[in-house]
Amino acid sequence: MIDGILFDLNKKIVCTDLEMESDTEQKGSMMIEQDVPHNNPIDPVKARFPCCIVWTPLPVISWLLPFVGHVGIAREDGVILDFAGPNFVCVDDFAFGSVSRYFQISKEKCSLTSHPSTTYRSEEEHVLVESGTNQYTWDDTLRKSTQEYQHRTYNIFTCNCHSFVANNLNGLEFQGGGWNVVNLAILILLKGQWVNTASMIRSCLPFALLFFIGITFGGSSFLTFLTFFAFLLVGWFVCGSYCFKNFIQL
Repeated sequence: MIDGILFDLNKKIVCTDLEMESDTEQKGSMMIEQDVPHNNPIDPVKARFPCCIVWTPLPVISWLLPFVGHVGIAREDGVILDFAGPNFVCVDDFAFGSVSRYFQISKEKCSLTSHPSTTYRSEEEHVLVESGTNQYTWDDTLRKSTQEYQHRTYNIFTCNCHSFVANNLNGLEFQGGGWNVVNLAILILLKGQWVNTASMIRSCLPFALLFFIGITFGGSSFLTFLTFFAFLLVGWFVCGSYCFKNFIQL
């Protein structure tokens, strides 16, 4: 009789333990599901472009050279940051109009385990990074770059919106880093997606009209001017990025 009572008691304890383990597993799975970040969708109406480089045309200069424009980079929640003036980074107020083109960056191509502001880490920091407990996010890198550019003087030729975005890409170590204003512009030109047909027309129509008027009334003189202007502008940034290091700030 005593053996029967002990058997029933052991059975109840085992069942209780199994229920507790099941509850723990369910709670753990719920915590994991809550911890996994879900990518927010791109929403042009609300100007939300999560983890994207964004581009819009500039007045006058984009009418002559349609590949030139203003760029920014968006946080994980889609809010756009762009360097728009001396000591000033716009937040959720993209300068020069709505986004026309964008390029979404895959986080798998970025290295987000090292602190963006730390070149040399201590032994303890290395251990934390390797263990995964000292990981930094996309927004951490953008925050650090924003704080840095809030103390920068804006100059369209040496420190501009492209410098700001390139600085962020290097902090993220996107595709290994090495970004500057030239290869950033090429990336947007070749891989940037148009938001919609209206944005493409808004960006290209002024150039088409101006080119038609220039050819009609200026002929070869207009073509010579346009070619010289493009060569001068592109040459400045190419030389400043590759021939004279640190001339164009990042």
